[in-house]
Parts: sequence; C-alpha cells; structure tokens
Amino acid sequence: MNKIVLIEDETSVVSFIKKGLQEKGYEISVAFDGLTGISLVQQNDFDLVILDIMLPEMNGLDVCKEIRKTNKNVPILFLTALGTSENIVLGLESGGDDYLVKPFKFIELVARIKSLLRRSNTAEKETSPEQNDDHDVIRFADLSVNDYTKTVRRGGEEVSLTSTEYKLLMYFLNNPERVVSRAEILDAVWGVNYDLGTNVVDVYVNYLRKKVDTQEDKKLLHTVIGMGYVLKNPQ
Repeated sequence: MNKIVLIEDETSVVSFIKKGLQEKGYEISVAFDGLTGISLVQQNDFDLVILDIMLPEMNGLDVCKEIRKTNKNVPILFLTALGTSENIVLGLESGGDDYLVKPFKFIELVARIKSLLRRSNTAEKETSPEQNDDHDVIRFADLSVNDYTKTVRRGGEEVSLTSTEYKLLMYFLNNPERVVSRAEILDAVWGVNYDLGTNVVDVYVNYLRKKVDTQEDKKLLHTVIGMGYVLKNPQ
C-alpha cells in the first residue's frame, strides 16, 4: 500500500481527498500546516507528498525546499489555487514534480498520483544498490552523470542540480544528438502536458544551461528554432 502525506489546511479539501484516496487503497496522513508537514515527512517514509502552497506557519514553496534538503527523491505534487504560469514555474523550481490547480477533478488527481508513483518506482529500479558501478555513469563530451549517486560533473567540476533539472539533463543524455520538441520534454520530464505554451520548458533549459554550459566555446545544449532543443558536442 502506497503511503501519501497530504499537507493542506482546508478541511473540506482534506476530507474529500482523504476519503477518495483511501477508497482507492492509499494510506493517507494529513498535516494542516507547513511545519507539521515537514516534521511528518522527515519522520516517515512516504511514497508521495501532496502539498498546498498557501499554508499556515510556512508556505508550500518553502516546505518543498525544506523537504528537498533531506529527501531529493520523494515525488511532490503541488495542489493549489495559484494557477498562473509564474506560480507553476515557481512550484516546479522549488523542487516539485507536478502541479495541479484547484478546482480539480478527482480522476485527474488520481492519474497524476499514479504517474508520479510509476516514475518513482522506475527510477528506484534503475538505481538499485546492485547497479552501483561504472554502468551507472553516463558520459557525453566532458559531461558525466552518475545516476546512482545523482552526481553531475562538467570538465571534472561538480554541478549542483535541482531534481527537475536533473531529470531534464537525463532526458537529453538519453537522447543525444536528437532534436526533441518541447511537447516531448514536457511529457518525459513532468509526465503531463501543461497548458503553458512552451514557457516551463524554456525556463528549465535556461536554468540547466546556466549550470552546465558555463564556457562559451563548449556549449552542449542548443536551440533548434521552431523545433526544440538538442544535446550535441561543441563544434
């Protein structure tokens, strides 16, 4: 049984979600403020976090950042009434994996949960302790990624990435020299198609470039106008 923690201060929303997810076979814990939510996550082994942004004690963005300091892998789904593109980008940049705007359909919430849990389970299988050797290291030009330790290096220097930036980089590494569209990136990295045009993809590619492509003459991430992006060796 998957264990989910719901960090939400609206009692009606809590009651609706808790009842529905329990009927689907999930084990649900609840925190009504940010600080309690952080404490629950730190003291328990949850499979998923559902997190509101507007919370007492500490807002959801800060809660997410605090969780990511000690737990980089637990999937975090933001569930909030703040639905602008800027809010969604802020949520994902703080370490969230997905973002669902209120009001929502319960069937969509369940679909998002299943998608996040499926991706999380796949990642755990791919990085099991038995595979902790050089087979976990992916190399491209002078970039190397150890997918077991989640360590990224460019030219021998370690690069610190957020969870979403790491997923984006891994997608490019798994598709080297191939032009990938923004829609493909959205589906692969976030698992859903946001109604945001191309904004969230462009924002994250820029974040990644600032950390990985620090030398003008050795850029790996390139824009293909009208088509998307490609990871290729510097010319």
